[in-house]
Amino acid sequence: MRLLADRAAELRARGSAWRITGIASRRLGWIADPAGLDETLLAGKETILPANFPAALRDSSEVCQWLRAAQADVPFEATSLNVESGQPAVDHIRAALEHGVHAITANKGPIVYAYDELRSLAKAKSRHFLFESTVMDGIPIFSMFRDNLPAVHLRGFHGILNSTTNVILAGMEDGLSFEAALRKAQDIGVAETDASHDIDGWDAAVKVAALVTVLMGERLSLRDVQRKGIGQLSGEQVRAARAAGAPYKLVCRARRTDRGVMAKVGPEQVPLIDPLARVTGTSSIVYFETDIFPGLCIVEENPGLYATAYGMLADFIKAVET
Repeated sequence: MRLLADRAAELRARGSAWRITGIASRRLGWIADPAGLDETLLAGKETILPANFPAALRDSSEVCQWLRAAQADVPFEATSLNVESGQPAVDHIRAALEHGVHAITANKGPIVYAYDELRSLAKAKSRHFLFESTVMDGIPIFSMFRDNLPAVHLRGFHGILNSTTNVILAGMEDGLSFEAALRKAQDIGVAETDASHDIDGWDAAVKVAALVTVLMGERLSLRDVQRKGIGQLSGEQVRAARAAGAPYKLVCRARRTDRGVMAKVGPEQVPLIDPLARVTGTSSIVYFETDIFPGLCIVEENPGLYATAYGMLADFIKAVET
């Protein structure tokens, strides 16, 4: 919301107007007003919700009830990742599209578990299903291929797509234990209280599956991604690898073969001459191999608070302008 406000002049110049007419939260419940919500709510302050509003969006009918009450045109879906089913995000997006509005999400689960269905539904409803913020924050990966690289065949990719493990490994290189490095990542807001999705490689695996599904046109389930996290690495191993000039990184890989797309996530020792070895902190990198461009690299260096929000803003602009 802050980014929308900060970019209000640019949006007006493009002929786009906006107002926030509804918010749904697991903590606060949901509220809607088609005239626009109170500024104190948009500032993140506590607000008492009307007693007749439900405490949560329990099913698709309540999502539609909320959308009708808000008279929304473009809902932003930003629930937490569920690696087992992609829910409730899949149901939220399905309900929005069936209701006849565009759907924008920062959640990777719907791509992995329901991409074909949701894309087909969006097309049938003449609406957009957009998800630029799901991989590398707001870096235009999906839109780059969709809008600017037509008819390019993606053969594979590799990179570092999880910043939490990057920060943990850097802390271990500096002499911290795994547990202390994790606490440091949590203290600076990079890691969740339960960081198992990052440590065990789930977050990276879901991103790999999403990229393969959308960019390579191959349906790839999570069980098809070979996955190993960093939890078994000791501080001694990590520091020895750095001293030897081949630091550990949690590397994502996917490649098209005669047997289909092979994909994996796991810790690898990367030579210092490799660009992946120089990616530190909360930075990310992905290296695409295509039939036209043998090597196409995108690096995101230590993104700020607006990075993920920008991907949703860019999706919003596409949704309302096309």
